[in-house]
Amino acid sequence: MLSVEDLTLHYGASQILHEVSLTARPGAVTAVMGTNGVGKTSLLKAIAGRHPYSGGRITLDGQVLDHLSAARFAQAGIAYVPQGREVFPLLSVTENLQTGFACLQRPERVIPDRIYDLFPVLDRMRDRRGGDLSGGQQQQLAIARALIARPRVLLLDEPTEGIQPNIISQIGEVIGLLREEGEIAIVLVEQYFDFAYDLADDLVVLNRGEVRLSEPAATVERDRLLREVSI
Repeated sequence: MLSVEDLTLHYGASQILHEVSLTARPGAVTAVMGTNGVGKTSLLKAIAGRHPYSGGRITLDGQVLDHLSAARFAQAGIAYVPQGREVFPLLSVTENLQTGFACLQRPERVIPDRIYDLFPVLDRMRDRRGGDLSGGQQQQLAIARALIARPRVLLLDEPTEGIQPNIISQIGEVIGLLREEGEIAIVLVEQYFDFAYDLADDLVVLNRGEVRLSEPAATVERDRLLREVSI
């Protein structure tokens, strides 16, 4: 289980996160919601080692991950799919997937068939350059690349942004399947309210860098959550 306790984060003199705490369980989706600029992406960057945090503690299955580099967080089992996808435009789909090998031992450096089962479009486009894919296809590639490393935690930052509805549905199905398999804790930052609400097992709402709500999704009615997110 991923545990974030009293996390604070600064950009220069500006404090962005104020003692934020959350947990993410294997086989569950923890949705982090809130309006733009409340610290959601900063929270994921801190958990992924992409930005240093000022205080607090991050643990994974009881192991303290104390101010590690992004590479060390990845080696510990935390995979991050950033907003904007960060696909390598001149590399093929296969080569993009192979960049996920960095955290694996040499005998494990193969692309499992399961990746193509989850994302059939990537199987058909193995030799196509990443930059030639549509936005939705790039998003699928970014998630698939993260899964190559066999993570224990999957961080997803706005996976539906700028994507056509049919691919949003496909991505939702993949997230649901990963949840059902019960091996990965999923932290989902998402502005698309219905997408996040329908998938969430646990809800965290941020407001001005502070946790305004943290409850199981089953206890939070839709209208109440809309009010909390909109404040």
